[in-house]
Amino acid sequence: MGEYIKVVIIDNDIEALLLASILEERGIPHVMRSYYDTAYDGLFQTQKGWGHVSAPREYADEIKEILSDIREKATRGDGV
Repeated sequence: MGEYIKVVIIDNDIEALLLASILEERGIPHVMRSYYDTAYDGLFQTQKGWGHVSAPREYADEIKEILSDIREKATRGDGV
């Protein structure tokens, strides 16, 4: 496996749960990092998004495509 890089910014917790589930199901190595900080009561999440996903570079395009599909289906109102 290659070095982990920041791949995508996650907008909210629902998106994070869906993406994590799909990545785990497909066996894609990843790390999700939330921007929530108890000292600031989530202030950074309202400014920067929920958090981000890091993964080996070779999985970056696939992860971006999966997240794009999730967002597209959410916009259309389709189930994932």
